[in-house]
Amino acid sequence: MKLHSERLAAPFFRRSLVAAAVMTLCAAPAFAVSPFVVKDIRVEGIQRIEAGTVFSYLPVRVGETFDDTKSITTIKALYNLGFFKDVRLEEDNGVLVVIVEERPAISTVDFTGTKNFEKDALIKSLKEIGIGETKTFDKSSVDRAEQELKRQYLSQGLYGVKITTTVTPIERNRVTVMFNVDEGEMARIRAINIVGNTKFTDKELRQQLQLNTKGWFTWYTKADQYSKTKLTGDIETIKSYYLNRGYLEANVESTQVAITPDKKDIYLTINITEGEQYRVKAVKLEGETFGREEELRSLILLRPGNIYSGDLLTASNKLISDRLGTFGYAFANVNANPEIDRDKREVTFTFMIDPGKRAYVRRMNIAGNTTTRDEVIRREFRQFEGSWYDGNKIKLSRDRVDRLGYFKDVTIDTPEAQGTSDQVDVNVTVTEKPTGNFMIGGAYSQAERFTFNASIQQANFAGSGTTVGFEINTSSYSRTIALSQVDPYFTADGISQSFELYTRTTRPPILNTGTFKVRQHGGRLNYGVPFSENDTVFFGLGLERTEIETDVNSPLRYQAYVRSVNGGGSGIGSARTNSFPLTAQWARDSRDSAVTPSYGRFQRANLEVDLFGDTKYYRAVYEQQWYKPLTRSITLALRGEADYGRGLRGSDFPIFKNFYAGGIGSVRGYESSSLGVVDARNDALGGASRVIGNVELQMPFTSGPDKSLRWFGFIDGGQVFQEGQRWRASELRFSSGLGLSWISPVGPLKLSYALPLNNKPGDRLERFQFQMGTGF
Repeated sequence: MKLHSERLAAPFFRRSLVAAAVMTLCAAPAFAVSPFVVKDIRVEGIQRIEAGTVFSYLPVRVGETFDDTKSITTIKALYNLGFFKDVRLEEDNGVLVVIVEERPAISTVDFTGTKNFEKDALIKSLKEIGIGETKTFDKSSVDRAEQELKRQYLSQGLYGVKITTTVTPIERNRVTVMFNVDEGEMARIRAINIVGNTKFTDKELRQQLQLNTKGWFTWYTKADQYSKTKLTGDIETIKSYYLNRGYLEANVESTQVAITPDKKDIYLTINITEGEQYRVKAVKLEGETFGREEELRSLILLRPGNIYSGDLLTASNKLISDRLGTFGYAFANVNANPEIDRDKREVTFTFMIDPGKRAYVRRMNIAGNTTTRDEVIRREFRQFEGSWYDGNKIKLSRDRVDRLGYFKDVTIDTPEAQGTSDQVDVNVTVTEKPTGNFMIGGAYSQAERFTFNASIQQANFAGSGTTVGFEINTSSYSRTIALSQVDPYFTADGISQSFELYTRTTRPPILNTGTFKVRQHGGRLNYGVPFSENDTVFFGLGLERTEIETDVNSPLRYQAYVRSVNGGGSGIGSARTNSFPLTAQWARDSRDSAVTPSYGRFQRANLEVDLFGDTKYYRAVYEQQWYKPLTRSITLALRGEADYGRGLRGSDFPIFKNFYAGGIGSVRGYESSSLGVVDARNDALGGASRVIGNVELQMPFTSGPDKSLRWFGFIDGGQVFQEGQRWRASELRFSSGLGLSWISPVGPLKLSYALPLNNKPGDRLERFQFQMGTGF
């Protein structure tokens, strides 16, 4: 029996949250409830919500007396859950019946018209404020979601954005939520005004800003699109610009952002207080120096008498902290306190050194290696658990892991171990990259049309750190089948072992008109012995059988070689030789990364000698790569290579061992392998020696997380020379151009467009070239 049947003046009907609030605020309630003892409680109308959830929030229990006060608190408690849009309370013979109507659940959240944001990122951000699949639908949450979307668009300079939300009911008490976005036009920066600057011109300061007015490249850089984040960064950049030039008290006092009524144009005003320029009067050291005061003082880059520089001050603090870190003081604190003499415009800095406690490494943790085994990474560590913290060893460990070439990114952080004051954990986080590469290369020219080659190789096989290669090269002028393996830790001491079995058939480059064929079958075994952290020496032995076939159209140099091997004849036919090349190589690698190096050096010197086979020769190669960061985003990359070969004991240098130049990897802008002497048919023959030089300025293509996507400007030079021919600078060929490089999911990609600078008649040009695979 429902309660309202006996007392019409005191109905116990459906109550809304508004009604409950009114009853709470009034001195006398608008409705009264006849008190009764609750014999049982029954919940009706629930679909997704568990009955136990409702019971746990009811302020009344069986056996208690139900009255006005408890009716109000019950309704408020259930409404506050946020799960129900209607709540009714009824009494049925002493049974309290709680009748609820659930709010609908959100089935899907979708967007239309979003161009500047990824849908997945928007869905994730809205889920944090209560709008997402399976969440309970609430109109107030949708309103907050609209405001959050607008805030995100406004931060990107899209002030004309309009957002409308469509909520569509579907079966089983669910709804779909669709945000319809009209992004409008991007607000562009029309003018940037700088006020208060007298020491530097507006032009000098604007050149430091990321934000800018419309220019030739703003369609790509988006520099004319206002962003609050960019403005904050530009404010710090201006401060740094002044601080690095001695203006110790310079500051950006305020900024004003004005937008036109049509929300299309933005005017920025930056107000600057410059102050005076200061010089460094003196530098002092105070605190605990462990008797190394002179050593630590030498790390201070600020010099008395010089103009003050904020970057040099920051770098000095870091150098001292890092040096203390090599002795285990991971939490060393170095602060430079200035004493300013405004009359003389001088400043004295006192470096206060607080080394803290010596820290020890508790654990070294590895994360992110979904394929690579822990031991492959851990064996590159030079910092060990249980020993004191050494900043240099931790950095070396990071670089060695990165030089493996298995990861897109390697980061290390050293948080303080919880519950201790003198221990840290070293957390190594890696991002795996595909190590099974299908590599292709090619180029296009008017004379050549299209050339193509390909190969397959699996590095880091099964995460073991071992490289297993089954190379199949289907190039029209070089066919290869090769099986190889490289085990960098053949022994626990780091001695490596590599072997290769191969069969190769080489035809003349597609640019040649002459024909010949070189078949080589053989194998080689190499061992690498590490002599230091960066130096390795390799020793190897090989066995190779070579067969050369010529015909009447073959280059005269090849016919002459066949004739010399056969002891005479026409030079048309075939010649077979056996060789036993011995190799010795030294390599030093101090780069910070094998994938995208930004600093460091790579060197290698290789000597190959055949003393016991049919071909007596030696072949020497020296290569050096050097990387230096010029700014935070620009890296200078230099590469040089000098190769030299010569026959021994009266033998000519084997023509099939010749060096070639031209194309990506040597001198871009000239057809691959086209430089050097040509025969009577204008066919490139390569040479017994070669010199190559490359200069690149590398810059990130975007500011995104993929650091491997870079564009670069370059200057190349090089040439090949015949055996006994002197190297002449006048014979070198040069080119310059622009290019793009990227570690793509299928392997390293390089594109270049080059202009030859001193080409001569007969040179074969190829301005656009590309390569997928390894290469400088």
